[in-house]
Amino acid sequence: MDRQMINTKTSTMGVRGLHGFVGNACPNTCTVVNLKEMAEKYQIHQAGSTPIIVVDAMCCLRHWYTPESWVCGGQWLEYLSILQDFIKAFTTAGIKLVFFFDGVVEQKKRHEWVKRRLRNNKEISTIFQFIKARRQQPGRDMFFIPSGLATFTRFALKSLGQETVCSLQEADYEVASYGLQNNCLGILGEDTDYLIYNTCPYFSINKLCLDSLVTVMYSRENLCQSLGLSVTDLPLLACLLGNDTVPEGMLESFRQKCLSGYSSAKQNHDRRTNTILAVADYISRVLRLQQGMKDLEEMLPLGQNKTVFCRGVASYLLPGQQSPWLLQIPSLETSDEEEATMCSDSEILQIAKEQHVQAENYLVYNILSSGEIECSNTLEDELDPELPGQALIFRPFRQHIYSLLLEDSKDACRSCPIIKEWFVYFGNQLKQPELVQPIKLDIPGGTPSLRTLWLSKEAEVQAQRFNTFLACFHLWNEREELQVLENSLTALCCLLIYLLCQVDTLSLEDLNAFIAQTLCLQGKSAAQLSGLQLTHVDSRAVHLGSLFVRGLTYLILANGACGFPFRMDDLMAWKMFDGKLFQQKYQQSHRGCSVEELLEGNKYWLTEFQKLKSLICKACMKNNRALQSRQRGNEFIRESESRRWDSNFERSHQPRFSSLYHNPNQWRGPRPYSTRFETDPSGRGYRSEDQSQKKRRFQYTPRWPR
Repeated sequence: MDRQMINTKTSTMGVRGLHGFVGNACPNTCTVVNLKEMAEKYQIHQAGSTPIIVVDAMCCLRHWYTPESWVCGGQWLEYLSILQDFIKAFTTAGIKLVFFFDGVVEQKKRHEWVKRRLRNNKEISTIFQFIKARRQQPGRDMFFIPSGLATFTRFALKSLGQETVCSLQEADYEVASYGLQNNCLGILGEDTDYLIYNTCPYFSINKLCLDSLVTVMYSRENLCQSLGLSVTDLPLLACLLGNDTVPEGMLESFRQKCLSGYSSAKQNHDRRTNTILAVADYISRVLRLQQGMKDLEEMLPLGQNKTVFCRGVASYLLPGQQSPWLLQIPSLETSDEEEATMCSDSEILQIAKEQHVQAENYLVYNILSSGEIECSNTLEDELDPELPGQALIFRPFRQHIYSLLLEDSKDACRSCPIIKEWFVYFGNQLKQPELVQPIKLDIPGGTPSLRTLWLSKEAEVQAQRFNTFLACFHLWNEREELQVLENSLTALCCLLIYLLCQVDTLSLEDLNAFIAQTLCLQGKSAAQLSGLQLTHVDSRAVHLGSLFVRGLTYLILANGACGFPFRMDDLMAWKMFDGKLFQQKYQQSHRGCSVEELLEGNKYWLTEFQKLKSLICKACMKNNRALQSRQRGNEFIRESESRRWDSNFERSHQPRFSSLYHNPNQWRGPRPYSTRFETDPSGRGYRSEDQSQKKRRFQYTPRWPR
């Protein structure tokens, strides 16, 4: 199996080992089907009904993202075109698609989320080592989806007229429930939990041929027949084998006991296959004899884990379903309606909830409801001491957003509630959430209430929404210059000014590249961008590209929190960024190419470029940030490092790489809070256990809030 480096659902999600088992040892579970033919039969038997396939979108991101370039930050216009083709294939066949996205990480699955994020960090580190050594993008076997892909896919599907849902609980459960309750043709995804839920048929996205709509259907009935179980036994089997709710190691000794007493174990089967067969045999041969006489926790060596285990079994029960293995259904975590929320205004909370479910907003409901949010991995170079993680760079912005959203929920001491953040960045081991204090926006006259920003129909409130949006980025004083620009260019300037003021190592060359790529993007088609060829890939530009795209997601957050001063469509990645195009402009800029060459000789773009650059530089000067020129060229590339990395990679896939470092102690401004990053007093930086690979830890301090 390829070493897949992705930060989303894959075939390893769900029940441990079950995907490989049904593909290798239980082939009758897999049936090749034609979805178009199934839809035609559905319409014959369900006259007047449209066949619906409910799509687990998080499972499909890797399948959808097929542009050749993936490491540079995303080929967003190409990706949008691919989604259009995907939808068209099903629409032509008379099939309606309903897309579900994960909207929360449930507490019972937080441990699994953390484990995967830490694993992804190691994979990202290897990707950057490859880029530095080879100056090329790694092969597809090291594929990692572009940062922000799930967020922008939601908005892309909505812009293409698709019904798109963001879940209020684990998306797997909502997908299975929707499929059952709406008599759907099936579920399209890649998660073995859909074999466990007693719901509509489950189709593989990875086996899908879009041209013919042929794929593989996994039959839970055939699986049960092969294992000697009933469909109602499958939740018990899933939890005994280990899944995202019940840790695999929790019942290892029990599985070992089943395997040792399993007389039908075959030498031609691997250990995992024999374990699944042995556990299924134990359920049918031993546990069924005790069923009805004892509670499940008395039948199994669960000990202190009995609550977790029984809740795991119950989590597979869809509305109206029961389990013969549970004498009493354990109480699951309270629903969002029963939780103590951060927001005291029920009407505002309901609006946020509706926008969340309809995928019209980003993170706002999570902040207002639970006060706990997360952000997954970003393609960032942990060995570059000059560029901190996006989680730290944008934290001051998030503190303003928290204050805006929770201003009306202050306690008796006039303090906003603390927010729990699970944000991935180098040095954060995610052992617990970081507690982040909201910081009030600097707006003359005070921060408007959410009721004013969200509910008021007064014409002058639109100006308040715009000014509040700018204040989130500490740009209220630049409103006159920014409000005359097109919406996308206003958003671009907000993001670049913020980044330039927060990160001192960004140079004029970086600014030129960002502005030039956004302007030049306006004149290019998806086909032209696809055909763009790069001589090499620059690792710093990769990091900057991911940082910019993450910044776009924060523009979306601010827009929703402020009551939509902009159309969401104006803030989309395909309007403002293309990874390959940015690489090209970055390399040209750092080689010293003229502005005319950067802008491909287009006089209109040249005029726009000068206007935007002047505005941005003046705004930076007001914040005591004078931009400097610093051409980098190929200063970080060493031929000897490339040869050494090649040799080590071939031997162990664990490369050793040493970068050139600059002074990490150059972040500006006061220190309103500390981060997990610390500086070695010697100034040399910490070393890992392998002394040949330096891993610099630095302290990042924002320029504001003051």
